Amino acid sequence: MSNPFRDLPSVAKLLESPALVAARQQYPQALITATARAVLANRRTQLAAGTAAALDVATLAAEIVAVLEQQSRPAIRPVINATGIVLHTNLGRSPLAESAARAAYEAARGYLNLELDLGSGQRSNRQDPIRTELQRLTGAESATAVNNCAAATVIALRAVAAGREVIVSRGQLVEIGGSFRIPDVMATSGAILREVGTTNITRLSDYERAITPNTAALMRVHASNYRIRGYTRSVPLEQLIELGRRHNLVVIDDTGSGQMIDLAPFGFPDEPLIPASVAAGADLVLFSGDKLLGGPQCGIIVGRATLIQKIEKDPLMRAFRLDKMTLAALEATLRLYRDPASACEDIPTLRMLTTPVAELRQRSEAIAQRLRAIPSLQVDVRDEVAYVGGGSLPDIAIPTVVLALHSPRWSEAELARRLRTGQPAVMARVQEGRVWLDLRCVVAGHEDELLTAVRRAVQE
Repeated sequence: MSNPFRDLPSVAKLLESPALVAARQQYPQALITATARAVLANRRTQLAAGTAAALDVATLAAEIVAVLEQQSRPAIRPVINATGIVLHTNLGRSPLAESAARAAYEAARGYLNLELDLGSGQRSNRQDPIRTELQRLTGAESATAVNNCAAATVIALRAVAAGREVIVSRGQLVEIGGSFRIPDVMATSGAILREVGTTNITRLSDYERAITPNTAALMRVHASNYRIRGYTRSVPLEQLIELGRRHNLVVIDDTGSGQMIDLAPFGFPDEPLIPASVAAGADLVLFSGDKLLGGPQCGIIVGRATLIQKIEKDPLMRAFRLDKMTLAALEATLRLYRDPASACEDIPTLRMLTTPVAELRQRSEAIAQRLRAIPSLQVDVRDEVAYVGGGSLPDIAIPTVVLALHSPRWSEAELARRLRTGQPAVMARVQEGRVWLDLRCVVAGHEDELLTAVRRAVQE
């Protein structure tokens, strides 16, 4: 009986195979050699366990090339979002508008006047370009931005209430994904949380009775990812602001999602509108840049100039400040809001949220016809619902259309896995024994890539 270990080719012999000689055009010799040794070591382990047989040179070389190809793919790579969830946190939330993506690219690939006034040649503030745009859009006296909304909350509270009390309704002590909790954030900032009211009922008198000489601020926190229904009562922002004025307290409105254009006509009510909070008189308004605003990940603070100056002087500002790519993308996004009608078309998040169901149905029917040409694939077009995601509008179901896929070759879980690990990667929903593809978040023009991915997942 032959010894299977002796049948394994040497590393030197493998390296001279046609496949690995050709691989030198793409990969360093040292990497090819290291991968060949790793594949051979794995094969020896399998032989010792009796779970595999020795392979010839050509087959092992092909395996080595496959490993090289897999390892050469970036860990972070583009994904086709076919879930219908527009602000999918695991997929990076808002895709950028083309102009914002180009601005980030240009900022990354060369030098720019990040902190330089080209006219005077003197040092400038990196916040100035976005400050100007935010003042114009919101009507606020001033503005600044940090690397996310949690950072905005921490630094704003540090600036106005370190060592002093901030009054918050118990019904607004939210926890957002990733264990972001208002009480913990407040403790980190150095402010002292003073809870008032109950989970479902908080009255203006609750706030007023809680005010002491050590009170620094009143804070409203928008319940971004949940709703309390039934017998409830909360204090309108305008009343909170009037109370703050009477007692000389700062009023902070943490709005969360960053809605700059009123989306109520499109079926998305009850989300705070940033210009409205500023107009009502909130001293500081906090919101995200990568949710309903449709820009890069950041936390934005608008409000009174004296408070913004205090925030920017905080030593934490250097740790929280935005990099040049994010600043460039944010400025480009904000500039799109100069024309609200164009913003709804040019900013992907707004365009996806406002796409008519009739348009989705037309696109879905066209794709379904092409998918039905794939052997061993059944396709139905169904009316369904999706959600905004990203902790925004949690109870608003968006009417949508899905392609429900079934293949007798694969279970729905396996088909979803094959789509997810394919090239390109596709994220779908698995429901009711089918794999659902929702075209709401599939960029127009990417249908061919989606079709290719489905064909590979079913057939290969």
